[in-house]
Amino acid sequence: MHFRSPGILLFVFVLTSVALAQPVGAQTAERDTAFHPYRINYWVTGGILAGGLAAEKIGIAWITGKTILSNAELQAVTRDNINGIDHWALQQDLSTMKYYVDLSDKVLTGIILLPALTMLDGKIRRDWLDILLLYAETILLTNNMYLYAPFGPTFQNKYRPVVYYDELGDSEIRTRGSNRSSMYSGHVASGASASFITAKIFCDYHPELGNNKYFVYAAASIPPLILSYMRLRALSHFPSDIAVGFGVGMLCGILIPEFHRISGENASVGVYSSFEGTGLRVQWRPK
Repeated sequence: MHFRSPGILLFVFVLTSVALAQPVGAQTAERDTAFHPYRINYWVTGGILAGGLAAEKIGIAWITGKTILSNAELQAVTRDNINGIDHWALQQDLSTMKYYVDLSDKVLTGIILLPALTMLDGKIRRDWLDILLLYAETILLTNNMYLYAPFGPTFQNKYRPVVYYDELGDSEIRTRGSNRSSMYSGHVASGASASFITAKIFCDYHPELGNNKYFVYAAASIPPLILSYMRLRALSHFPSDIAVGFGVGMLCGILIPEFHRISGENASVGVYSSFEGTGLRVQWRPK
């Protein structure tokens, strides 16, 4: 039920990617003529990574420093204001809670490493450094979105489902400060981001897939959906919290790589004038 920094997992991803990548010398000739869908500015991306790591450290300190729940707060908790869908989280088995908490952490670790599988593809492996930086940027921005979005745990103090189980009394597992961070699921957001960016990268390097790419994206939804189920069984989040986390992670995993495809060929800025007035026009045509 705690926020997990991606630092160690990204380090493992780096080692895996480098191990699967071709030697730099062997890539040089191929890179000159190969298809490269992404445009990575190393200085800008480096700045984003440095700033993202610093912001993440500050944000984690904020959400992990929440005060424990008082007896008065526990006594005031009621299930009456929980909607029908979210009420599913209040019908779980307490005896399996810890099992699913531990299992969801392990499953998230596996999902975070999914993008390393793209290195098995020769086309993608040529650009291993760009892919590594793109993924690091995406996962850091996803986590900072979780930390700083107004609907995230820094600004929201929504109780986790475990708080509503009176059977736990005033035990530490029910009163811990992190139980104020139900909205929204950081685990699911990170998992969805990692899974969908894996699909996005593969599809962008294989435009010949055409509409079949939607099957790839459908497959990408399976790992975070499994993780979502585990977070529900862990009494960590309500279904609505999980849905928001899934949506945020999916959008980050797809849109951030898409932004790196923008070039002068598919984006334009200009001034327009008409009877209604004059203004600035920004146009972007996705590939």
